[in-house]
Amino acid sequence: MIDVQNIVKSFDDHLVIKDISATFDPGKTNLIIGRSGSGKTVFMKILIGLMRPDSGKILYNGRNLPNMKKKELNMLRREMGMLFQGSALFDSMTVMENVMFPLTMFTRDSRKERERRVNFCLERVNLKEAGASYPGEISGGMMKRVAIARAISLNPKYLFCDEPNSGLDPKTALLIDDLIHDITLEYNMTTVINTHDMNSVMNIGEKIIFINNGKKEWEGTKDEIMNSSNQELNDFVFASDLFKKVKEIENLAYEEG
Repeated sequence: MIDVQNIVKSFDDHLVIKDISATFDPGKTNLIIGRSGSGKTVFMKILIGLMRPDSGKILYNGRNLPNMKKKELNMLRREMGMLFQGSALFDSMTVMENVMFPLTMFTRDSRKERERRVNFCLERVNLKEAGASYPGEISGGMMKRVAIARAISLNPKYLFCDEPNSGLDPKTALLIDDLIHDITLEYNMTTVINTHDMNSVMNIGEKIIFINNGKKEWEGTKDEIMNSSNQELNDFVFASDLFKKVKEIENLAYEEG
Protein backbone atom coordinates (compact mmCIF):
# COMPACT_ATOMS: atom_id res chain seq x y z
CA MET A 1 0.00 0.00 0.00
CA ILE A 2 1.02 3.59 -0.65
CA ASP A 3 -0.22 6.10 1.91
CA VAL A 4 0.06 9.75 0.84
CA GLN A 5 -0.34 12.30 3.62
CA ASN A 6 -0.76 16.06 3.10
CA ILE A 7 1.54 16.48 0.12
CA VAL A 8 2.33 20.07 -0.85
CA LYS A 9 4.50 21.16 -3.79
CA SER A 10 5.19 24.61 -5.20
CA PHE A 11 7.45 26.09 -7.87
CA ASP A 12 8.66 29.54 -6.88
CA ASP A 13 5.47 31.23 -5.62
CA HIS A 14 3.09 28.97 -7.57
CA LEU A 15 1.37 26.29 -5.45
CA VAL A 16 0.94 23.23 -7.69
CA ILE A 17 -0.05 20.44 -5.27
CA LYS A 18 -2.34 21.57 -2.46
CA ASP A 19 -2.37 19.30 0.58
CA ILE A 20 -3.27 16.02 -1.16
CA SER A 21 -3.83 12.89 0.90
CA ALA A 22 -4.75 9.50 -0.58
CA THR A 23 -4.20 5.77 -0.27
CA PHE A 24 -3.43 3.37 -3.10
CA ASP A 25 -4.26 -0.25 -2.35
CA PRO A 26 -2.57 -3.44 -3.58
CA GLY A 27 -4.41 -5.63 -6.06
CA LYS A 28 -6.34 -2.65 -7.44
CA THR A 29 -6.03 -0.30 -10.39
CA ASN A 30 -5.82 3.16 -8.79
CA LEU A 31 -6.44 5.93 -11.33
CA ILE A 32 -5.45 9.60 -11.14
CA ILE A 33 -7.50 11.75 -13.51
CA GLY A 34 -7.69 15.45 -14.28
CA ARG A 35 -7.36 18.05 -16.99
CA SER A 36 -4.04 19.02 -18.52
CA GLY A 37 -2.26 21.32 -16.08
CA SER A 38 -4.26 20.05 -13.10
CA GLY A 39 -1.16 18.82 -11.29
CA LYS A 40 -1.59 15.08 -11.79
CA THR A 41 1.74 14.64 -13.60
CA VAL A 42 3.61 16.51 -10.86
CA PHE A 43 1.80 14.39 -8.29
CA MET A 44 2.89 11.19 -10.07
CA LYS A 45 6.52 12.39 -10.18
CA ILE A 46 6.40 13.06 -6.45
CA LEU A 47 4.98 9.58 -5.84
CA ILE A 48 7.94 7.89 -7.54
CA GLY A 49 10.59 10.18 -6.11
CA LEU A 50 11.46 12.20 -9.20
CA MET A 51 10.37 15.34 -7.35
CA ARG A 52 10.58 16.09 -3.65
CA PRO A 53 7.49 17.57 -1.97
CA ASP A 54 7.75 20.72 0.10
CA SER A 55 5.98 18.89 2.93
CA GLY A 56 4.01 15.72 3.63
CA LYS A 57 4.66 11.99 3.67
CA ILE A 58 4.62 9.21 1.06
CA LEU A 59 4.62 5.92 2.92
CA TYR A 60 5.46 2.73 1.05
CA ASN A 61 4.32 0.10 3.54
CA GLY A 62 5.44 2.46 6.30
CA ARG A 63 8.65 3.70 4.63
CA ASN A 64 8.61 7.46 4.06
CA LEU A 65 10.02 8.18 0.58
CA PRO A 66 10.88 11.90 1.07
CA ASN A 67 13.14 11.00 4.01
CA MET A 68 15.01 8.24 2.18
CA LYS A 69 18.70 8.44 1.46
CA LYS A 70 20.03 7.48 -1.95
CA LYS A 71 20.65 3.83 -1.06
CA GLU A 72 17.18 3.40 0.42
CA LEU A 73 15.58 5.13 -2.56
CA ASN A 74 17.44 2.85 -5.00
CA MET A 75 16.22 -0.19 -3.08
CA LEU A 76 12.65 1.09 -3.25
CA ARG A 77 12.90 1.73 -6.98
CA ARG A 78 13.80 -1.93 -7.48
CA GLU A 79 10.28 -2.61 -6.22
CA MET A 80 8.75 -0.26 -8.82
CA GLY A 81 7.76 -0.92 -12.41
CA MET A 82 7.31 2.02 -14.78
CA LEU A 83 5.22 2.22 -17.94
CA PHE A 84 6.02 5.51 -19.67
CA GLN A 85 3.69 7.43 -21.97
CA GLY A 86 5.75 6.85 -25.11
CA SER A 87 6.82 3.30 -24.10
CA ALA A 88 10.45 4.59 -23.93
CA LEU A 89 11.95 1.53 -25.58
CA PHE A 90 15.54 1.60 -26.82
CA ASP A 91 15.43 1.61 -30.63
CA SER A 92 18.86 -0.02 -30.93
CA MET A 93 17.86 -2.97 -28.74
CA THR A 94 15.69 -5.94 -29.61
CA VAL A 95 12.48 -6.60 -27.74
CA MET A 96 14.27 -9.21 -25.63
CA GLU A 97 17.13 -6.82 -24.83
CA ASN A 98 14.68 -4.07 -23.84
CA VAL A 99 12.86 -6.33 -21.38
CA MET A 100 16.17 -7.65 -20.06
CA PHE A 101 17.56 -4.16 -19.42
CA PRO A 102 16.28 -3.77 -15.81
CA LEU A 103 17.43 -7.29 -14.98
CA THR A 104 20.93 -6.49 -16.21
CA MET A 105 21.00 -3.24 -14.23
CA PHE A 106 19.55 -4.40 -10.94
CA THR A 107 20.27 -8.13 -10.57
CA ARG A 108 23.23 -10.46 -10.60
CA ASP A 109 21.31 -13.23 -12.31
CA SER A 110 23.07 -15.28 -14.94
CA ARG A 111 22.34 -14.72 -18.61
CA LYS A 112 20.32 -17.92 -18.67
CA GLU A 113 18.23 -16.84 -15.66
CA ARG A 114 17.60 -13.42 -17.19
CA GLU A 115 16.55 -14.95 -20.50
CA ARG A 116 14.16 -17.27 -18.67
CA ARG A 117 12.56 -14.31 -16.91
CA VAL A 118 12.32 -12.29 -20.15
CA ASN A 119 10.65 -15.18 -21.95
CA PHE A 120 8.17 -15.53 -19.11
CA CYS A 121 7.31 -11.80 -19.21
CA LEU A 122 6.96 -11.76 -23.00
CA GLU A 123 4.72 -14.80 -22.88
CA ARG A 124 2.59 -13.08 -20.22
CA VAL A 125 1.89 -10.18 -22.62
CA ASN A 126 1.42 -12.53 -25.61
CA LEU A 127 4.63 -11.52 -27.39
CA LYS A 128 6.67 -14.69 -27.05
CA GLU A 129 7.60 -14.71 -30.76
CA ALA A 130 8.67 -11.04 -30.92
CA GLY A 131 11.90 -11.26 -28.91
CA ALA A 132 14.24 -10.83 -31.88
CA SER A 133 12.32 -7.87 -33.36
CA TYR A 134 13.28 -4.21 -32.91
CA PRO A 135 10.79 -1.56 -31.70
CA GLY A 136 10.63 -0.02 -35.17
CA GLU A 137 9.42 -3.33 -36.57
CA ILE A 138 6.35 -3.72 -34.33
CA SER A 139 3.07 -1.83 -33.87
CA GLY A 140 2.34 0.80 -31.23
CA GLY A 141 0.17 -1.62 -29.29
CA MET A 142 2.92 -4.24 -29.31
CA MET A 143 5.41 -1.64 -28.12
CA LYS A 144 3.14 -0.91 -25.14
CA ARG A 145 3.03 -4.62 -24.34
CA VAL A 146 6.83 -4.81 -24.52
CA ALA A 147 6.97 -1.85 -22.13
CA ILE A 148 4.62 -3.69 -19.75
CA ALA A 149 6.79 -6.81 -19.94
CA ARG A 150 9.82 -4.69 -19.07
CA ALA A 151 7.92 -2.99 -16.24
CA ILE A 152 7.10 -6.35 -14.59
CA SER A 153 10.47 -8.00 -15.26
CA LEU A 154 11.70 -7.33 -11.71
CA ASN A 155 8.40 -8.62 -10.26
CA PRO A 156 7.55 -5.20 -8.75
CA LYS A 157 5.28 -4.49 -5.81
CA TYR A 158 4.28 -1.15 -7.34
CA LEU A 159 3.41 -0.39 -10.97
CA PHE A 160 3.14 3.19 -12.26
CA CYS A 161 1.63 3.93 -15.66
CA ASP A 162 1.70 7.36 -17.30
CA GLU A 163 -1.04 7.71 -19.95
CA PRO A 164 -0.69 4.04 -21.03
CA ASN A 165 -3.23 4.42 -23.86
CA SER A 166 -1.74 7.53 -25.42
CA GLY A 167 -1.66 7.22 -29.21
CA LEU A 168 -3.55 3.92 -29.34
CA ASP A 169 -6.78 3.13 -31.16
CA PRO A 170 -9.78 2.32 -28.90
CA LYS A 171 -9.61 -1.45 -29.42
CA THR A 172 -5.89 -1.65 -28.62
CA ALA A 173 -6.35 0.72 -25.67
CA LEU A 174 -8.96 -1.65 -24.24
CA LEU A 175 -6.56 -4.58 -24.57
CA ILE A 176 -3.82 -2.63 -22.74
CA ASP A 177 -6.28 -1.68 -19.98
CA ASP A 178 -7.32 -5.28 -19.51
CA LEU A 179 -3.72 -6.48 -19.50
CA ILE A 180 -2.70 -3.96 -16.82
CA HIS A 181 -5.74 -4.86 -14.72
CA ASP A 182 -5.14 -8.63 -15.04
CA ILE A 183 -1.46 -8.30 -14.12
CA THR A 184 -2.35 -6.11 -11.15
CA LEU A 185 -4.67 -8.80 -9.80
CA GLU A 186 -2.36 -11.67 -10.67
CA TYR A 187 0.66 -10.22 -8.83
CA ASN A 188 -1.29 -8.23 -6.21
CA MET A 189 0.57 -5.07 -7.23
CA THR A 190 -0.27 -1.55 -6.17
CA THR A 191 -0.94 -0.03 -9.58
CA VAL A 192 -1.25 3.73 -10.07
CA ILE A 193 -2.34 5.01 -13.49
CA ASN A 194 -2.21 8.63 -14.61
CA THR A 195 -4.81 9.10 -17.35
CA HIS A 196 -7.37 11.39 -18.95
CA ASP A 197 -8.96 8.52 -20.91
CA MET A 198 -12.54 8.13 -19.66
CA ASN A 199 -12.83 4.75 -21.37
CA SER A 200 -10.04 3.51 -19.09
CA VAL A 201 -11.79 5.05 -16.09
CA MET A 202 -15.04 3.21 -16.82
CA ASN A 203 -13.27 -0.03 -17.74
CA ILE A 204 -10.76 -0.53 -14.90
CA GLY A 205 -11.27 2.36 -12.44
CA GLU A 206 -11.47 0.48 -9.17
CA LYS A 207 -10.34 3.56 -7.28
CA ILE A 208 -10.30 7.01 -8.87
CA ILE A 209 -8.84 10.27 -7.63
CA PHE A 210 -9.81 13.44 -9.48
CA ILE A 211 -7.27 16.26 -9.17
CA ASN A 212 -8.44 19.74 -10.07
CA ASN A 213 -6.27 22.85 -9.82
CA GLY A 214 -3.75 21.04 -7.64
CA LYS A 215 -6.12 19.61 -5.05
CA LYS A 216 -7.98 16.33 -4.65
CA GLU A 217 -11.48 17.27 -5.74
CA TRP A 218 -13.17 13.85 -5.61
CA GLU A 219 -12.46 10.20 -4.80
CA GLY A 220 -14.51 7.12 -5.61
CA THR A 221 -15.05 4.17 -7.97
CA LYS A 222 -16.10 3.84 -11.59
CA ASP A 223 -19.59 2.93 -10.39
CA GLU A 224 -19.86 6.08 -8.29
CA ILE A 225 -18.41 8.52 -10.81
CA MET A 226 -21.50 8.62 -13.04
CA ASN A 227 -23.71 9.76 -10.16
CA SER A 228 -21.36 12.25 -8.54
CA SER A 229 -22.77 15.62 -7.49
CA ASN A 230 -19.33 17.27 -7.82
CA GLN A 231 -19.73 19.86 -10.57
CA GLU A 232 -16.03 20.08 -11.44
CA LEU A 233 -15.89 16.30 -11.87
CA ASN A 234 -19.07 16.27 -13.94
CA ASP A 235 -17.71 18.97 -16.23
CA PHE A 236 -14.60 16.85 -16.76
CA VAL A 237 -16.33 13.49 -17.17
CA PHE A 238 -19.17 14.63 -19.40
CA ALA A 239 -17.08 16.83 -21.65
CA SER A 240 -17.50 14.24 -24.42
CA ASP A 241 -20.83 13.67 -26.20
CA LEU A 242 -20.59 9.93 -25.49
CA PHE A 243 -20.65 10.31 -21.72
CA LYS A 244 -23.33 13.01 -21.91
CA LYS A 245 -25.56 10.51 -23.72
CA VAL A 246 -24.77 7.81 -21.14
CA LYS A 247 -25.79 10.21 -18.37
CA GLU A 248 -29.00 11.15 -20.19
CA ILE A 249 -29.91 7.48 -20.67
CA GLU A 250 -29.29 6.74 -16.99
CA ASN A 251 -31.41 9.69 -15.91
CA LEU A 252 -34.22 8.64 -18.23
CA ALA A 253 -34.14 5.08 -16.96
CA TYR A 254 -34.25 6.35 -13.38
CA GLU A 255 -37.27 8.57 -14.10
CA GLU A 256 -39.14 5.78 -15.87
CA GLY A 257 -38.20 3.23 -13.20
